[in-house]
Amino acid sequence: MEARPGGLTEEEARGRLEHARSSRMAQLRALEETGQSVADHLMSAQAEAIRRVLKEIDEASVRIDDGSYGTCLACSRPVPAERLEILPYTRYCVACQRRATV
Repeated sequence: MEARPGGLTEEEARGRLEHARSSRMAQLRALEETGQSVADHLMSAQAEAIRRVLKEIDEASVRIDDGSYGTCLACSRPVPAERLEILPYTRYCVACQRRATV
């Protein structure tokens, strides 16, 4: 299987995304099982953050399918494999991510 930008094969990328998805789903289930009110601000904020990451994971899966996974959406350069290992659903290289959040 051919490596993509960022040095990961499609299979490796999908495996990392699935692991990230499973972890976030477990976190979401744990939040829901606490029995606290959904109206609790902290619980609600945590659940929303997890849902955002799940959406980013879905979008990363689409990028694998269309061949753009591992390429920064801002500068079109390859995202380093180390970054993809940490955040397999990232859309940006570190430099572009910093510019986007400043």
